[in-house]
Amino acid sequence: MAVEEFPGQPDELTQDDSRAWYVVHCYSGYENKVRHNLEQRIESMGMKDRIFDVVVPTEEEIEVKEGKRRTVERRVFPGYILVNMILSEESWYVVRNTPGVTGFVGMGTQPTPLRPEEVAQIIKRMEAEAPHIKVTFRSGERVRIVDGPFNDFRGTVAEIDMERAKVRVMVNFFGRETPVELDFLQVEKA
Repeated sequence: MAVEEFPGQPDELTQDDSRAWYVVHCYSGYENKVRHNLEQRIESMGMKDRIFDVVVPTEEEIEVKEGKRRTVERRVFPGYILVNMILSEESWYVVRNTPGVTGFVGMGTQPTPLRPEEVAQIIKRMEAEAPHIKVTFRSGERVRIVDGPFNDFRGTVAEIDMERAKVRVMVNFFGRETPVELDFLQVEKA
């Protein structure tokens, strides 16, 4: 799929009553502002019966900085928002001419709706109870242990297990490299 890069109108927009989710490209970092602008336009132009929902897909992420954990909300698709709407020339115009919107994702000028399974997957990711842990280190990098019995030890990342959220670190004890398995949140880049 390609992002529409010019302000043309869709070739064949039909007045059908089926609502679908569409991906709208906007300026990266301005997703919430664009969502707010679009919601105001929907209200002021009386389009609530054609444009139903505007979503910025986000997920919670645990970030460790300077040994402190904090939960942040991270955009899943920077530069994109999702719009649930009935596609018509009028609804297309309202979305397309919202400040910050650069175009719909689709073929040529025709917006392509997301498949239901794609929408379900995005919603599932947004509603996940366990926050995603941001991994700031890679295999072979030096890390410092910030929690647990090996606090303040330094070592080298030997292996990262994303499924279990564990990292194996080679720590030097009495002149010997010893593997220590730790939680992602127990280490940070050295």
